[in-house]
Amino acid sequence: MIKILKYIFFIFFLSSCSFHDSGGFWTKEKQLENSEGQFKKVFIKKEIVTKEFNPNFKLSINKSAIKVNLNLENNNDGYTLFDNKLKTKTKYNFSKIKNFEKFDPNPIILEKNIIFFDSKGTILNFNHDSKLVWKINNYSKEEKKIGPLITMALSKDKLVVADNLAKTYAIDIKKGKILWTKKNIASFNSQIKVSKNKFFVSNINNDLFSFSIESGNLIWKHSTEKPFISSSKKLSIILKNNLVVFSNSFGDITAVDFDKGTLVWQISTLNSEIYEEIMKLNTSNIIENENSIYFSNNKGKFYSLDFETGAVNWTQNIASKLKSTVAGNLIFSISDDGYLYIIEKITGNILRITNIFRESELSKKEKVFSTGFILNSKKIYISTNVGKLIIIDLETGKLLEEIKVDRGKISRPFTNKNNMYLIRADSIIKLN
Repeated sequence: MIKILKYIFFIFFLSSCSFHDSGGFWTKEKQLENSEGQFKKVFIKKEIVTKEFNPNFKLSINKSAIKVNLNLENNNDGYTLFDNKLKTKTKYNFSKIKNFEKFDPNPIILEKNIIFFDSKGTILNFNHDSKLVWKINNYSKEEKKIGPLITMALSKDKLVVADNLAKTYAIDIKKGKILWTKKNIASFNSQIKVSKNKFFVSNINNDLFSFSIESGNLIWKHSTEKPFISSSKKLSIILKNNLVVFSNSFGDITAVDFDKGTLVWQISTLNSEIYEEIMKLNTSNIIENENSIYFSNNKGKFYSLDFETGAVNWTQNIASKLKSTVAGNLIFSISDDGYLYIIEKITGNILRITNIFRESELSKKEKVFSTGFILNSKKIYISTNVGKLIIIDLETGKLLEEIKVDRGKISRPFTNKNNMYLIRADSIIKLN
């Protein structure tokens, strides 16, 4: 009976409300006229690309526009000079991570070592030959049973860690020893960014923290609106000049002063009153390039903002929760429905839209999507939730190769020039 009453209330709620253009249910579009004669969209239709755009457009990228990335905590990772044949596959195995399907893993990949964790929260440091250098665990028996989900960042010889159990701690990267541990109020759910002996991380309550790397002590805290919309994706943070820019579960993008945590600007990207599961917002990682910010969300919007003011440069109708990549004057984004968008950085004009699964066997399967990508001047490497790595020619958009890595979800690709790494629930897979 209670369930029925809840259902009736929800239907009544929907029937009596109107929603902003940037929010609402994704169903058949309908318009109603209010008493002032103005029109408001009651139901918003999700914009889905049904065909490619400008498929014969040939793309050319200068190598100078592609930078080497070692997965350090910069503001626009994703591009690489990687161009190996991907014929050899090796694995480093660990105990299976719980909820991996909903987790956005981020290992620390260095020139000689890889740092990640297992299902019990053990931090693992192993080399590229899959030999363990050290391991350390900072959790009780009860905490291990829960299954810590960990995010990390490297600051010189210190590894800074935050988790879903509200812990922060630091590890001596050379010795594999705990330097300090702090217990906080709420679970952390964001990237960690480090600069000037500080690290920045946000929690599930949409609070951003600045902590000392040396001691773990709080420097400042900045709170945004408490969530009623949850995000199943890690929230994003970028640092530049004297600003810290971060996202929250509402899709607000906020800039605060680096030293004081005081508000500089804020922009809202979602206006919705619906509390239901279907309304969960997933915003992509924020990236910065030449004083502009780029990000997208699963509600069908891609944004370019001015870094200093938060002013909107332009928007596009693209639904994507994946981090985009800037190369030269171009932006690359893959939508939730499997289309590669190539966009002019300054104007926001779309140059080409390519169906990444068009020539793949995966086109016959349902619920197939990309989990991330990296690119070089000639190719784009796209990972999927069904264990395949798709390689596409950037110039033409044609499928070059399709490699079966695993049967389940694999993470976005990571590289250290010579090797490509893909993470699954119980191992890190190396391709070279």
